[in-house]
Order: sequence, then C-alpha cells, then structure tokens
Amino acid sequence: MLKSALLSKFRWMAGAVLLLATAASHAVDFKTVGAAPVILYDAPSAKGGKLYVAPRGMPLEVVLSYGEWVKVRDASGEMAWTEAKGLSAKRNVVARAANLKVRASPDDTASPIILVDKGVLLEMSEQPSSGWVKVRHKDGQSGYVKTSEVWGL
Repeated sequence: MLKSALLSKFRWMAGAVLLLATAASHAVDFKTVGAAPVILYDAPSAKGGKLYVAPRGMPLEVVLSYGEWVKVRDASGEMAWTEAKGLSAKRNVVARAANLKVRASPDDTASPIILVDKGVLLEMSEQPSSGWVKVRHKDGQSGYVKTSEVWGL
C-alpha cells in the first residue's frame, strides 16, 4: 500500500514537472510583418494556396517554425504560413476595441491623449509593465494602453 502511494505520488510529480517544462518551452513569440507586405499561405510552401496578404506592420504570433517558414496566428485567430524572412522583431500591437484610450501615463485616471478605433496598429515603445504598455501612434502621439486592450503581446 505504501509502495503504491509513493509510486502514485512520484508519477504525479513527474507529470507536473513535464507539464511545467512544456509550458515554459511554449512562450508566446510575436513578430511584425517587415518593410513589405507578406503573403499568407495554407501550407509551408510558395506552391500552397494563397490565403491573403498581410500588410506591413501587422503583428503575428509565431506558432511554429519549420525551416524557412513559420506558422502564424493573426489578431482574428486565423492560422497561416509565411516565410520567416518577411517578419521583423519590431513589435506592434492592435487595438482590440473601438475608442481605445491612449493615456498620458499608465493610470486609469490619466487624461486620454487620443482615441483609436478597433484594428488600429500601434508601435510598442517599451516592454509591458504592471498591465500597461507604452505605444506610439503613426501620427506621432505616444502614450499608454492597458495590455488587455491590445493584441500582440
């Protein structure tokens, strides 16, 4: 009985360690479409079906790397393949809702600098901290948004 209980406990602990190791190896990796738009395909080949063209600056989550190709997810959750060379390490985020308030400081009571519509690209200026991220709009205004209100982090 004691041996069975110890064996069961060991299996549980080994499973937990494997689960944690797996989770750590699957850190979220975001890239941005580089200087030129990229074609998104249904397979990791230029001979695959063309799904659509991703515009310059669009953030994509890299789900899997396969040689010179990466499987990516866009803000709507769609999955596709593209060539890794077309992506940049630069980070952009997308507003998740209409009338997103870009604030003067990382505080709910801070004055809004601008309001942006759903789907608007914002350049990430600094790494996220305490639930906020500093961003810059294409018109030059900089401010802070809640990390929960943007996609691409």
